Amino acid sequence: MKISDLLRESNVIHDLVATDKKSVITKLVSTLEVEVGKELARDCLNAVMDRESIMSTGVGKGLAIPHGRVKGLERNHVAFAVLTEPIEYGSIDGKTVNMVFLLVGPETQSSLHIKMLSRISRLMNNDNFRASLLETTSSSQIIEAFHAEEIQYI
Repeated sequence: MKISDLLRESNVIHDLVATDKKSVITKLVSTLEVEVGKELARDCLNAVMDRESIMSTGVGKGLAIPHGRVKGLERNHVAFAVLTEPIEYGSIDGKTVNMVFLLVGPETQSSLHIKMLSRISRLMNNDNFRASLLETTSSSQIIEAFHAEEIQYI
């Protein structure tokens, strides 16, 4: 499964205004409501915030990958945002975050969840790719960039 296949213009925000970790996560989860419904979206938010309370998902290099597994989800869902201004996120490198990639998936699919996190990390570890995402001006450009980058790994 390709990450770019899960991205839709409705769950990609190229200019997200947020002031803190919770507001970013809340806004990203809200983009999934159309696909999963209000109740599951609320469960997704709770799962991600619970995971975040254990340890920050700010992985460094300006990126956070909040994630969670949720009972009732039948498949993986993602959302992505480039922030208009970097925010403090409690990242492992102590730096602010300007991109956030949200992943939520079925509670019963731990190995797939880990595989998806690994794929996101591998894509986002490329400095040139991250820089190109910051230069995009629309959700469709972000999706195209992910598709082009992911082709290199298939």
